[in-house]
Amino acid sequence: MLICAGGTGGGVYPALAVLEQLKGEGLKVDSQKTLKPSDLQFLWVGGKEGMEAELVQRYDLPYAEIPAAGVHGVGLRTLPKNISKLVRGIFASRKILREFKPDVLFFTGGFVAVPMAVAGWRTPSLLFVPDIEPGLALQFLAWFAKKITVSASTSTVKYPRANRVIETGYPARSDLAEWSKASAREALGLDAEKPTLLVFGGSKGARSINNALLANLPEMLEIVQIVHISGKLDWQNVQDAKKSLKGTHAENYHVYDYLHQEMGAALASADLVISRAGASTLGEFPLFGLPALLVPYPYAWRYQKVNADYLSEKGAAILVKDDILEEEMLALVDDLFSNPQKLEKMRFAMKSLARPTAAENIAAELLVLGKG
Repeated sequence: MLICAGGTGGGVYPALAVLEQLKGEGLKVDSQKTLKPSDLQFLWVGGKEGMEAELVQRYDLPYAEIPAAGVHGVGLRTLPKNISKLVRGIFASRKILREFKPDVLFFTGGFVAVPMAVAGWRTPSLLFVPDIEPGLALQFLAWFAKKITVSASTSTVKYPRANRVIETGYPARSDLAEWSKASAREALGLDAEKPTLLVFGGSKGARSINNALLANLPEMLEIVQIVHISGKLDWQNVQDAKKSLKGTHAENYHVYDYLHQEMGAALASADLVISRAGASTLGEFPLFGLPALLVPYPYAWRYQKVNADYLSEKGAAILVKDDILEEEMLALVDDLFSNPQKLEKMRFAMKSLARPTAAENIAAELLVLGKG
């Protein structure tokens, strides 16, 4: 029996990939025992009003809510209320633990996992760290975890007791890899031969990326066809921009507020992506060998900058500062599509970072922890 605790962001989809692996047939616990899907029970614990609830329930997993809130970087007026939520979350977690009786806990990050970690400190637990550099909640959770799995070897230096740290790679959902470039472009109504740019900013969107694209849109559409996943906040502006286009420009601009199952098609169809540098870039872009222009979100913990630095140092991406994206976007895209050898070199570098067995690696570690 396994409890997965985590909130929105880079931890949800990789955790779902691991749970999907655990639900597969014939998983080996050790040389004497094979675990069947019917032997496993899962429960996902998330925050009240969290976006993760909708994502998790799409995968037909039972879901429980607890109060939780962050305490880092909040104002003095908010701090007492958030501390109260964390305390109530600990008591709620204890109740869940008594009822569910898990053999192992799986933490995927965020302040939502903190109450469960405190309440379940006696239960063996595994922490997955999606980003190169963990935030404060993950650093706190690391003290409770019996095993810590990380996306890249550069993460291992961030933790005490390094023998607990295992580099597994970032688990990508299996449905992403079902798409070929040809099938993806057909599904999204794209021209099979035109160069394709994917622009997106995560589940909520990224306003500066959306605005930079819209400011350069006619000129960009002279170079590439675009798949633009805007998020819901700017969806109306994007729809208005689409309606203002004529002829081939309109045909080459494909807009969505969000994609679920078709996200694999968007990634597979693209020759280049412009995005934030959240944790998914460490797993999903390498899976497709997708070169990237990465624009770290400038107003949060520096983890996105560290992720972008890692991929750019490997030659797989180019880091672009948020405040100069609008003026640099057109020139950067034009330069890359005008130099196919440069783009191919980035593609090869990105592909070399892929870890297709990451979900299997983490699932194996969970089985070892819970086999008692």
